Amino acid sequence: MLTIEDHRRDSAGLRYVYPVISRRAGGVSVGINLNVNNACNWACVYCQVDGLTRGGPPPIDLDLLERELAGFLDDALHGDFMAREVPAEARRLMDVAFSGNGEPTSAFEFPDAVRRVRGVLENFGLAGTLPVRLITNGSLLQRPAVQEGIRVLGELGGEVWFKVDRATAADVMAINGVPLEAEKVRRNLESCASLATTWVQTCWFALDGQAPDAVARDAYCGLLKPLAERLAGIHLYGLARPSQQPAAPRLQRLAITALEDFAEEIQKKTGIRVLVSP
Repeated sequence: MLTIEDHRRDSAGLRYVYPVISRRAGGVSVGINLNVNNACNWACVYCQVDGLTRGGPPPIDLDLLERELAGFLDDALHGDFMAREVPAEARRLMDVAFSGNGEPTSAFEFPDAVRRVRGVLENFGLAGTLPVRLITNGSLLQRPAVQEGIRVLGELGGEVWFKVDRATAADVMAINGVPLEAEKVRRNLESCASLATTWVQTCWFALDGQAPDAVARDAYCGLLKPLAERLAGIHLYGLARPSQQPAAPRLQRLAITALEDFAEEIQKKTGIRVLVSP
């Protein structure tokens, strides 16, 4: 059966659609993987994708995506998928999530893929009741097509989980493998929040035995504080599954108390609510 540690993209034998048990969503999340070639424009040290490469996805077969999602939802709602594959305590559909093996908004077809998902949910009577989520690094928000896709998602009552792992340029390079300044992150995050309900998601862990220091924590809070009234909150989480990247031996989980202490610090400094998942 599926577990929170098992996020294989081929668990249902489909190309684009894969179910996982999400510890943050709290049940079965129906994943949409647009990056079937394991390519991403970032290279996060904690990424669980085996064979990760730099780049974007191949062309998306939108008709196949639509058929796969409809077929899976039919099995989950009317077939025996839940009894066959899901532990009893997690047998509930929580969301449809654009996530997968790379940055989903890098797909040229991203806005059309959101529209196709909307159409399938409408056919099942789930539009507006089964949330649609986008898990994104937020780096492509300057693109009109990406904004359009998020706007459609927002009209569905969906939400965005926007990755902000660190705030200084040096830390972002070390953790996410990209040159990125805080001001661009702030602009993209503000743009995203204007289009759909937006949560920040942050992976917090030790690197080479060292937890993020006071400078890193202050920079993080300083980046987000001006947007406090625009954000739904922060998902602060630790390492749950092994990294498949060369840096894996350098990563260490932090104790739940360390995550809770940082969550309290964030709330005091920014006023943003924080949900912790160890």
